[in-house]
Amino acid sequence: MFPVSRTLDRYDTAFDHDGLIANAGLIVVATLMVRLGLERLANSWVRTGSFAPGRKICTLVAAMLAGATHIDHVNMLRAGATQQVLPFKVMAPSTIGTFLRSFTFGFVRQLDAVAARLLANAWAAGAGPGEGDLVIDLDSTICEVHGHDKHGAGYGYTKCLGYHPLVATRAGTGEILFSRMRKGSAGSSRGVNRFVDELAGILKRAKATGAKTVRADSGFWSWELLRTMDRHRMSWSITVTNNTKVKTAIAAIPEDAWIDIDYTIGGYAQVAETTYVGGGRLNKHRRIVRLVVRRTRLADTAQARLFPHWRHHSFITNRDDLDTVAADAFHRQHAVVELAIRELKDGGAEHIPSGHYPANAAWFACAVIAHNLSCWTVILGEHEPVNTRTLRTRLIAVPAVAVNRSGRPTLRFPTLWPWQHQLDQVLTNLRAIPGPAG
Repeated sequence: MFPVSRTLDRYDTAFDHDGLIANAGLIVVATLMVRLGLERLANSWVRTGSFAPGRKICTLVAAMLAGATHIDHVNMLRAGATQQVLPFKVMAPSTIGTFLRSFTFGFVRQLDAVAARLLANAWAAGAGPGEGDLVIDLDSTICEVHGHDKHGAGYGYTKCLGYHPLVATRAGTGEILFSRMRKGSAGSSRGVNRFVDELAGILKRAKATGAKTVRADSGFWSWELLRTMDRHRMSWSITVTNNTKVKTAIAAIPEDAWIDIDYTIGGYAQVAETTYVGGGRLNKHRRIVRLVVRRTRLADTAQARLFPHWRHHSFITNRDDLDTVAADAFHRQHAVVELAIRELKDGGAEHIPSGHYPANAAWFACAVIAHNLSCWTVILGEHEPVNTRTLRTRLIAVPAVAVNRSGRPTLRFPTLWPWQHQLDQVLTNLRAIPGPAG
């Protein structure tokens, strides 16, 4: 038998403190919401027929930033004095559920417009690339669901029941530049050309005037997509499947053309490049593109006998400013898109709550807005780069008591909070951002 401490058993529990705030750090992201004009944009663009859609969207986004993954989690914002650190009226979960179910495809597109203009406001405030280079990672992900009443959910190539949204992220910051909810059975490349067209318009309105490069895996490779990106003057670096033509081109590379590169422990790799001819069945679409190939093989270990041959990974690119080794290293960095998707799923996208497809699309769009607000809190607040969970732990999920000191409202946080200086500094920096014009 282990000794049992009775100290904890002496405490009673009472939920009766009207001035206590469980997530008082929401004042940080709420300040950013005001500076970027989220509620005003939502009231202007979302016309579902319900009164004041902005406060409903802000309620849902704030709850997601505090860790909400279900509609009824919104109730956490109604506890204690949490309303005092939020610049909008907090709505009930039943109101949020009714609001989400009122969405149609057109209303979801209006919410996309809100996200796009919020991006433009954030970039105008200093979070954007301006005239600098912009690297865009294109990918899709599976939002897994359970149950038989999820409209639009289906089985795709992963054999998991869920939805299959498309996202474009910004390398280096993890911001989601554009997203589109799709049904679960959609292929990776479904609607990607229209998606890139709309993405180009969003970036133009956000005044990203520098060079743009799109990276994607083989699920998106098509000559039509290349023509779409060429039309928008975007560079590209896209993985290709090892079809017969690609294998023939690889086989024609001489052995002395392969260059050794640094690779993971237990294996080694080489890169080389050649050209690939394709473009479609019509001669007018024929083109010659640069094909970069990386081949890998296990080092001399016991497992090398199982995989004695080279394995090839090929991609095409029009980045002529990069040599073979640099182009390969640049393309491999496309893997950072998975980090952005992981951050998104650490928030509201962890769970898709409704059986109504447009409601789920609206939920996902709000999750994207919440994700971007966390990214901009780090960038504009000049906080060290951290992931969503760390930001929530350090700056948002901080309890406080709302008091009045000589007529000035004050939040009393716990003594010796490890990140008190970061919270104060981020809040000061965000308060220095001017509000949006108009």
